[in-house]
Amino acid sequence: MIEGILVGLGTALNPVNILFVFAGCLIGTFIGMLPGLGPMSAIALMIPVAASLEPATGIILMAAVYYGAIFGGSTSSILINAPGVASTVATSFDGYPMAKAGKAGKALAIAAYSSFSGGVIAAIFLLVAAPFLAAVSLSFHSADYFALMVLGLTAVAAFAGKGDVLKALLMTVIGLMLSTVGTDQTQGVPRFTLGLIDLTDGISFLLLVMATFALSEALIAILKPSGDNKRQEEMEASSNLGSMKVSGEEVREMAPVIGRSSVLGFIIGVLPGAGATIASFLAYGTEQRLAGPEKGKLFGKGSVRGLSAPETANNAAATGSFVPLLTLGIPGSGTTAIMLGALIGYGIQPGPRLYIDQPAVFWSVIVSMWIGNIVLLILNLPLIPYIAKVLAIPSRFLLPLILFFSLIGVYFVTFNTFDIQLMVLFGLVAVMLRFLDFPMAPMILGFILGGMMEENLRRALLINNDSWSFLWQRPLTFAILLIALFCLFAPMIWSNVQRLRKGADRAGEGG
Repeated sequence: MIEGILVGLGTALNPVNILFVFAGCLIGTFIGMLPGLGPMSAIALMIPVAASLEPATGIILMAAVYYGAIFGGSTSSILINAPGVASTVATSFDGYPMAKAGKAGKALAIAAYSSFSGGVIAAIFLLVAAPFLAAVSLSFHSADYFALMVLGLTAVAAFAGKGDVLKALLMTVIGLMLSTVGTDQTQGVPRFTLGLIDLTDGISFLLLVMATFALSEALIAILKPSGDNKRQEEMEASSNLGSMKVSGEEVREMAPVIGRSSVLGFIIGVLPGAGATIASFLAYGTEQRLAGPEKGKLFGKGSVRGLSAPETANNAAATGSFVPLLTLGIPGSGTTAIMLGALIGYGIQPGPRLYIDQPAVFWSVIVSMWIGNIVLLILNLPLIPYIAKVLAIPSRFLLPLILFFSLIGVYFVTFNTFDIQLMVLFGLVAVMLRFLDFPMAPMILGFILGGMMEENLRRALLINNDSWSFLWQRPLTFAILLIALFCLFAPMIWSNVQRLRKGADRAGEGG
C-alpha cells in the first residue's frame, strides 16, 4: 500500500494534475451552486474534455468536479432554499433559517468547514480501507438494502414537530406513492400515468424538489406580504452577511457531529446504490435524536448540528462512493455511473485488480481528494462574502429570479413544457400543505427511497420464492430492521418517559 501511495503522490502532485484539480473544483463549485444543475450535469459536461487527457488526469478532473459540485450544492440550499441536488436537501432545513436570521456568512462557513472535514476524513478511510470495504459491500444482499431503505425512512421522526408524527408519516407515504408513477422497471408496463405519455418516465426528482422548496417558498412570500417594519427587518438581515467566525462553543458542538457523520456518510457511500442523499438524511435524523429534547427543538430553526451533519455526511459519502466504483466496477450512483463509462472509454476496467494493474489511476484519484478538499476550502471561504450578497437583492427582484431559475432549471433537463405545468401544480399543492403545517422533507425522502426500496424488495422476494421470511432469516437484515424500529419509536418512548418523570416530580413536590 505504501508503494501505491507513493505512486499516487507522484501522479497527483504533477503540476498539470494539480491545475486540473483546481479547475475541476472551481467548475464543480459554480455548477453545484446553480439550482437545477448538479454533479451529473457537471461531469457530463466534462467528458469531452477528459477524453482528450491522460486517464489519470481525466479521472482526477472528473472526481474534482464531482466533489466540487457536492461542496457547492449547499450554497443555493442555504441562500434561497433551492436544493437542486438531492444530497443538499437536508442542508436547507437549517441552513436557510440561519440565512434568514442574518447569519448567512456563518451558515456558509459551517457548511464549508463541515464539507472539508467530511471529505478529508473519508479520503483517509478510503486510503486505508478501500480493498477491505469492497469485500464488505459485496456481502450486502437485496434484503439488506431493503432494510437499509426502511432505516432511512425512519428519519421522518426527525422532520416531525411535536405531535406531528402522523403528518410526517402521511407525507412519506405520498412520496412513496409518487415514486411508483411511470414505467414498471421489472415488467415494462406503465402504471399510474393517467394515460399521459409524459408520465411514462416517471416524475423527475428535480421537478418535485424545486416545486416543493424553491417554488413554494417564493409563492408563500408573494401570498404573505410582510408589513413595512417586518420587510425592513428582513432586508437588514438579508443584507447583513453576519460574522463568518465560528465560535469555540460552536466548534466544540460541531466536532463530535463531524466525526459521527463522516463515519456514517462514508459507510453509506461505500454501499452501491445508497449514496450521498441517504447519508445526509440519516446523519440529520441521527443527530436530531442524539441532540436530546432541548437542542433537538432547534433542528429546522437554524441548528449548527442540523447544518453540519448533512454537509459532512454527503461529502463523506461522495468520497465513499469511489470504493465500489474503483474496487468492484459497480457505480454507486448516477454520477459514478458516468465516471464508470469514462473509465471504460479509457480502456480501464474497474474491479478488484485495478489498484494492482493501474496503481497510478487508483491511488492518484484518492490522493487528489485531499488536495481537492484543501483547494475547495481555500476557494470557498474568500468567496463567501460575495456569494452571500445574493441575499441583499430586494425581494421584488429575488423572488422572480427564484421562480425563473426554478422553472428554467427543470425545463433544461427535459425540454418538455408538461414538466413546467406539473411543477406549477405541485408547487400550488405544496403551498396548501405548508399552510396546513405538513412537512415537505418526509415526502422527498419517501420519493428518493421509493424506487430503490421497491427494486430491492422485489429481488429479495424473488430469491426467497415470494416468502417474507428474508426479513428475519438474515441476521444483518433483522438487525437493521430492529434499529429502524428503535429509531422510529424512540422519540415517542422518550416523550412518555419525560412526561412520567415530570408527573413524578410534581407528585413529589405536592407530597
